[in-house]
Amino acid sequence: MKVKKRMLLGVVVTVAAVGLTLPRPGSAYAASLMEVTNFGDNPGGMRMHVYVPDVRPSNPGIVVAMHGCGGSGPGFYSGSEFASLADRYGFIVIYPTATQQAGFGNCFDTWSDAAKRRGGGSDPVSIVSMVAYAERQYGGDPNRVYATGSSSGGMMTNEMLALYPDVFKAGAAFMGVPFNCFPNAADYPPGSSRCTGGSMDRTPQQWGDAVRQAYPGYTGARPRVQLWHGTADTLVPYSLLQEEIEQWTNVAGLSQTPTSTGAPQSGWNRRRYADATATVRVEAYSIQGAGHSLPSAGMAAAAIQFFGLNTTGPTTPPPSPSASPNQTASPSPTTSPRPTTSTPPVSGACRVTVALNAWNTGLTENITIANTGSAAINGWSLVFTLPSGQTITSGWNATYTPTSGTVTARNLSYNATIAANGSVTIGFQANHSGSTGRPTSFTLNASACVVA
Repeated sequence: MKVKKRMLLGVVVTVAAVGLTLPRPGSAYAASLMEVTNFGDNPGGMRMHVYVPDVRPSNPGIVVAMHGCGGSGPGFYSGSEFASLADRYGFIVIYPTATQQAGFGNCFDTWSDAAKRRGGGSDPVSIVSMVAYAERQYGGDPNRVYATGSSSGGMMTNEMLALYPDVFKAGAAFMGVPFNCFPNAADYPPGSSRCTGGSMDRTPQQWGDAVRQAYPGYTGARPRVQLWHGTADTLVPYSLLQEEIEQWTNVAGLSQTPTSTGAPQSGWNRRRYADATATVRVEAYSIQGAGHSLPSAGMAAAAIQFFGLNTTGPTTPPPSPSASPNQTASPSPTTSPRPTTSTPPVSGACRVTVALNAWNTGLTENITIANTGSAAINGWSLVFTLPSGQTITSGWNATYTPTSGTVTARNLSYNATIAANGSVTIGFQANHSGSTGRPTSFTLNASACVVA
């Protein structure tokens, strides 16, 4: 199906809360982000963080939540709602951190030959190792494993569903691309990419064949897929949402015509594609006017509902395994991102790290804001000055005003709190007229930050 190019600049599964017991005295685990090393085969050289809620069933579901380019597992933990939903419903969240490069910062490998073959190596094998670790260590339910992610993480969500349909039961991809969209690493960076250049158009059969060829001979059930994209995305064009729909409806053997449409809330236009049993196999959301800024408030909850993990959580904690030498408390952040205190930072109580990637006349910049103070920050604004000639065209995890000169980035509803020793990652895409420098100073709630 040919799709008109637009804006190209740029469940029903019941969680059985059974086998619950009181915690052992002195349990080694608490509701904090933990880093795990030596989790298994790791050809992608990735880092693994895991969030295990204090209260959970004996066989909790597992969600793999993946960041965008230039981000990190701890950053996605702080900047998304999945951990708070895990507290509510009792599932485990794995936060991988990508370390691969394709001219665009740390991104999940969705371009190499190894990453496009089941068991071929690279990041997909590392992620499956993390899932297997969580099943062993925490009794995670292998029948309730799900993938989600934003931008590069959304691309890897499609990748994992294609390569490991026997591992992942469903996925929710935010601002992703179809599986096998990138032919190689050279095609990955924006500005030179055919995949994200706005002209990608294959038939549903071609897209579906790419998935089937990733795991030849597989005849089992295929994962259910939820897809999200902003209509004003200038980094990963909105037209790619239709290509994703065509891929997964073809894999599921469904018509390209939705079985139902609707608007569950203002600005969210939803298309559903159900099979003969009325089970929704593919669900697609077009977010009106949104740029490269998903997920925003409430979207993680919609993904968890699609997975079927939104049942009432357990009421008593299960026993936790004793500490092992390959698990340590994460240095950033070390506490849940939902404290109740509110204290603005003092000078020197914040640290900013910038990851910038530039091409031709464009660039993206990811900014990690770390709260190095002893109290949580509730509500924040970050002020910085863009070099001359740079103009923001879209952003994520914050609002940006104005779009050039001295800019103020303000929190969104879901990342308003930065825990003590915690962090959030925000970012934007910008045009430039030759200067690809980065801001040299930042102030958080009117106090100067250390620039790492």
